[in-house]
Amino acid sequence: MFDIKNITMIYDMEKSEKKYALGGFDLVLPDKGMAGIIGPSGSGKSTLMYCLSTLKQPTDGSILYNGMEITRLRDKEREKLRRYEFGFVFQRHFLIPYMNILDNVIVAASQNDNETREYAKKLLLDFRLGEYELGKCPSKLSGGQRQRAAIARAMINRPKVLFADEPTASLDHENAFEVMDILSEYAKDNLVLVITHDHSILKNADFIIEMWDGMVSSVKGSKQQ
Repeated sequence: MFDIKNITMIYDMEKSEKKYALGGFDLVLPDKGMAGIIGPSGSGKSTLMYCLSTLKQPTDGSILYNGMEITRLRDKEREKLRRYEFGFVFQRHFLIPYMNILDNVIVAASQNDNETREYAKKLLLDFRLGEYELGKCPSKLSGGQRQRAAIARAMINRPKVLFADEPTASLDHENAFEVMDILSEYAKDNLVLVITHDHSILKNADFIIEMWDGMVSSVKGSKQQ
């Protein structure tokens, strides 16, 4: 699905000492499965995700997504790709505080009809939110419930790629593993990229990409270890 060639991201281009967030490497990612991207702060893992998701433009190199060179897309084409092909989950849920949970999920849908509404309800119920909780605003729910609602929102358009940047960092272990179980299930038919500092949540990852100083230091299968 992703074929990455010599990807480079340089900050402070105008300065004599440039900062390489990505140092130039190749990487291939499959159509489905869960990939954990792990490394210390400043290793380049978030920058890699932002480049793959078209939120940032790399300084050099190419990124092919299903054969399409996404670094050459126009702004509207990138926006369309993010809306219909990609989903995003972050450490903070970014739910709209004055909307109930069901409407928070529906608001991200590419179309608003009865079928979409029923699918949103199904996602939330599958993620163990009760019927009575769907009408509550985010402030009335626990941190784990809010994050599960944020995942439902990310999945509402059935994205082929789900980007999850530190999705469990603000959760306790019980809620963190519940969130990872949801992502693991989705990864059976789609590609899920999880950026994290925490090795323990990647026990069900299909493979793990370790990064250090803007480079991929290793790629290894987790389930086979």
